[in-house]
Amino acid sequence: MSCFRVAPFLIAALLAGAAPAAVAQHATPSATVPSREQPATTIRSDEQQARDWGLRPDEWARYRELMQGPQGVYSPNLDPLTALGIEARSDEERRRYAELQVQAEARRVEKMLTYQRAYDAAWQRLAPGMPRVNLPSATPAGLTAGILQGSDRTAVFVKDGCPACDQAAQRLQASGAEFDLYVVGSRADDARIRDWARRARIDPAKVRARQITLNHDGGRWLSLGLQGELPAVVRPVGGQWQRQP
Repeated sequence: MSCFRVAPFLIAALLAGAAPAAVAQHATPSATVPSREQPATTIRSDEQQARDWGLRPDEWARYRELMQGPQGVYSPNLDPLTALGIEARSDEERRRYAELQVQAEARRVEKMLTYQRAYDAAWQRLAPGMPRVNLPSATPAGLTAGILQGSDRTAVFVKDGCPACDQAAQRLQASGAEFDLYVVGSRADDARIRDWARRARIDPAKVRARQITLNHDGGRWLSLGLQGELPAVVRPVGGQWQRQP
């Protein structure tokens, strides 16, 4: 199996003053208002957004209500399924949102993998001799193959709204270690990773020097099948990714 290759979307430019991108509408709890910059035809109704996430209108209304309170302050970019799951009022609700989230993540990962295959094919056609960033595959077999090819860098999985994740990244950075950061739940939105990196005080110079790389998770964390909450610091040991203390 060929290595899963990701285009180097996020190097120093992400931390060095690139114009901020708009936050995805799904993560915005406030009402959407038409403006000159956004034609009314592009605005999605609450009913449409609820349907995107597999939710009923009353569940979408509860999500928006939750994001107006403490949950929205602690984690302003929290997606609807996670927010509703955290604030579930019964085991049945919690199970429903967990299942919806697994289904949504599976669809998202499949779309990303399909696009990655198209990207790989395009690279071979247009720039076959040019080196590019090679990362382990999003499948367990591919991850092992990546390790056997000599990758021994630490991988750190983090998410937004997680103080412990920020602290783990800062500790590793202060130690002088080289590592690859993967932001879980970034939704392939470069602005989310850029904003997280600024809040976590990731040194732009180390990113430019590739001592630290910033990456969308792209389903890798789920594919590892490791236990425990984020942050997760993992390293290849004996051909397998293992979580470090």
